[in-house]
Amino acid sequence: MTNFLPNLAEQSTGNNSMSMILMIVIYAAIFAALYFFLIRPNSKRKKEEAQMRNSLEIGDEITTIGGIMGRVVAIKDDEDAIIIETGSDRVKMKFKKWCISTVDTVKETPADQKPEKKSFFGKKKSDDVEPKTDTKE
Repeated sequence: MTNFLPNLAEQSTGNNSMSMILMIVIYAAIFAALYFFLIRPNSKRKKEEAQMRNSLEIGDEITTIGGIMGRVVAIKDDEDAIIIETGSDRVKMKFKKWCISTVDTVKETPADQKPEKKSFFGKKKSDDVEPKTDTKE
């Protein structure tokens, strides 16, 4: 039992460079996993939220992060703010754009514009791909 530890130490010094490369590969794999599972989805979500807030129009029904529901009556781009009108008593409130949680107005998309289907890796899918036919002349 006492001779086992020195033998183990002698064996590990020979593969020092290989273990260093393996350790770097493991760290790179962990970083890649963190990027694809944490960082990338978060940045994608923030980009979609910014696009939603920038595409606001007068008349849209919105909900704020505080739960206030109303209709947009004015957009002030210089202040980065909106004015909404709530309820039948027509109370007007001014909010910053960052406080918008959802846009509840359903906007119709043209019938000829279909949303693009993407595969798992982000490449476009095409349902109407014709198989190639070989014609030898």
